[in-house]
Amino acid sequence: MLPVVVVHGGAGQIPKENTEVCCAGVREAARSGYSVLTSGGSAMDAVVEAVTMLENNPVYNAGKGSVLNVKGEVEMDALVMDGRTLDSGAVSAVRGVANPTQLARMVMEKTSHLCLTAEGASKFARAMGVPEVPEESLITDYARMRWKKLEPGSNPVECQIGKIGTVGAVAVDVEGNLACATSTGGILNQMEGRVGDTPCIGCGGYADNQIGAVSPTGHGEAIMKVTLSRLILFHMEQGKSPEEASDLALDYMKERVKGLGGVVVVDPKGTWTARFNSLQMTWAAAQQEQLHYGLYHGEDFTEPI
Repeated sequence: MLPVVVVHGGAGQIPKENTEVCCAGVREAARSGYSVLTSGGSAMDAVVEAVTMLENNPVYNAGKGSVLNVKGEVEMDALVMDGRTLDSGAVSAVRGVANPTQLARMVMEKTSHLCLTAEGASKFARAMGVPEVPEESLITDYARMRWKKLEPGSNPVECQIGKIGTVGAVAVDVEGNLACATSTGGILNQMEGRVGDTPCIGCGGYADNQIGAVSPTGHGEAIMKVTLSRLILFHMEQGKSPEEASDLALDYMKERVKGLGGVVVVDPKGTWTARFNSLQMTWAAAQQEQLHYGLYHGEDFTEPI
């Protein structure tokens, strides 16, 4: 069953004109992450590779393509976690960085901290030699158009049709080590300095070799209230399968805090799932030279890698 990588491109409602490219992007990212694994790379290498590809793809709400805050600016969050050691790194409200996930990995590997934020994260990036990119290079015409169409004082939670959530990946390598990575541009028209679930350990991701790995997507405040990633792993600790645990946690989030979203999950044996209670979620999984992918509930298309 090993190795395996599963990626998601965000949950919500995707415009019809974007569905084909969104589905193609997650398939490409899964293939790339799987190639890392079959070449002897670690689970961490694979998830960072897959999410970096999604950050570089302007159709997703992460990296280039991030939604804009109330001031029309880009602020991004990202998290990585290593299931072998429980080491984790994150950045929040970071600007001027093309790939926040790679910076989050540097936080994990080069500091004793778990999360750096805003200007502190930017200073760390400069110290690490990460190139600073112009903000305009991260802003797409689509993101600018959506922001300009907002009415003054629009509620960010009600502005998400068309692009919602995060991108992320989970993986198990040939050594049986697990990892997760999650990255987001936040929610459209969010307050300056808003931090969502993504950089918060146990909310925007969790990986533990003894249980499994999770990367979620959806409305960050709802995910934070129920610590969605760790809640799923709690159910798995109680003997539930990744699919059962995901459905239980997503149902609880919907019932308790009216939250919609989705997850990709994998256990140490390589059993994986992609579950969501939103209308759509783009996802893809690579395992045993087969690529699985889908967009709507119940879909599981397959093709050779």
